[in-house]
Amino acid sequence: MVSQSLPLVSKSTVFPDQKSSLPDLKLSVSDLPMLSCHYIQKGGLFTKPPFPILELISLLKISLSQTLVHFPPLAGRLTTDDDGYVYITCNDAGVEFIHANGSHICVSDLLGSADGDVPEAVKGCFAFDQTVSYQGHFRPILAVQVTELADGVFIGCAVNHAVTDGTSFWNFFNTFAEFSRGVKRISRTPDFSRDSILISPAVLRLPEGGPKVTFSGDAPVRERIFRFSRESILKLKARVNYNNTPKWGDRDGGIDAAELMGKQNNDTLKFPDRKLTPLAWLRNAVSTREANVTNPTVEISSFQSLSALLWRGITRARKLPASKTTTFRMAVNCRHRLEPKLEPLYFGNAIQSIPTYASAGDVLGKDLRWCAEQLNTNVMAHGSCTVRKYIEDWERDPRCFPLGNFDGAMITMGSSPRFPMYDNDFGWGRPVSVRSGRANKFDGKISAFPGREGGGCVDLEVILAPETMAGLESDPEFMQYVSVY
Repeated sequence: MVSQSLPLVSKSTVFPDQKSSLPDLKLSVSDLPMLSCHYIQKGGLFTKPPFPILELISLLKISLSQTLVHFPPLAGRLTTDDDGYVYITCNDAGVEFIHANGSHICVSDLLGSADGDVPEAVKGCFAFDQTVSYQGHFRPILAVQVTELADGVFIGCAVNHAVTDGTSFWNFFNTFAEFSRGVKRISRTPDFSRDSILISPAVLRLPEGGPKVTFSGDAPVRERIFRFSRESILKLKARVNYNNTPKWGDRDGGIDAAELMGKQNNDTLKFPDRKLTPLAWLRNAVSTREANVTNPTVEISSFQSLSALLWRGITRARKLPASKTTTFRMAVNCRHRLEPKLEPLYFGNAIQSIPTYASAGDVLGKDLRWCAEQLNTNVMAHGSCTVRKYIEDWERDPRCFPLGNFDGAMITMGSSPRFPMYDNDFGWGRPVSVRSGRANKFDGKISAFPGREGGGCVDLEVILAPETMAGLESDPEFMQYVSVY
């Protein structure tokens, strides 16, 4: 269902403050697969600025024009040559700028309740709803929508996913905010070089009219943000690394009571007849703990611990057969993984999706540490050689990226809690919250955001089928770490 758009106050085209001298940029093997994905839709929710809305609109147009000088591809268009190669032509064609009237909506309406779904009204704060990135041949690569609220403002951006990944997107958004608050010299200059192994002679053959998204946008889903405080994540990480207290069992690697009750009450794969007693489970868990630890010396990260917790919770909520293969995909930044390395601010997509497979029986039958180790092993192994192998595999069979939950047992993790989402002060303070639009959402899609409080807290934006979300919300092992604040 397409969200109802808000009343339009004005729509205009913003051009770069100076003409671009940047040549056409060829789409890479990391860019091209995104042609079938929706435009990225991310934005910030702010309190009301201390000046009139029309003054804000004028300020944002001027600062956007200044920002585009440093990000010429965003003011360009996609073009395909006679050989089938796709380029960004930096032709200063401009970006769309929309002022929408949401004066009947309050900031609290967009925040919603701490334990409820993301309000549907958020979707109306973004332009280019459900626009496929291939359309960048005919439509602007970037659209900015400023929605005037009763007691605040929402600044939302829709950016072509074949042109930017999260790293490039947030660098643009941060720079936009810098110019808006009067900075004269930007702090993070993007790198537009196109001389790495990502630039390939392979041609992606596309159907007439361009590719479509590979998932159904009409399937019923719920969207909720689960918040994890720094303290909660440290507790989880300690549990995964077997140094948490208090526990039942030995000091170096016992069993916590919440895990025991979660297993007893929810692990239908391991206990389908519900006859195994907690004491029997405890004896079994203690005796098999060492067998479950494939490498006890490996330090599992906080994010991998959190991902493993989610993998188990969603798998349990889906009530899959023990033999069903589950997939947990994680998007990784390849800029620092390649040799020679790309510049940290390389502009474009430089990401690959790492799948980790395990049967539902193993995900639920083994412990949380085991699940985290599977994710850790794959991420640690994804060095330059593996990145190059992914590129070679794609060149043998060029294709668009298949987004979706095709077998009912897939989870796809995107975005990153390391992105500087709250470093966006446009002149009157940081965002109250960061939100996303409808783009690229399906059952099993997860996006990780940093919490506003900083210090290592994380917000997980979780999209699930309604019955799966209900199961996750009632899962003791998962919910014991969720914070309400």
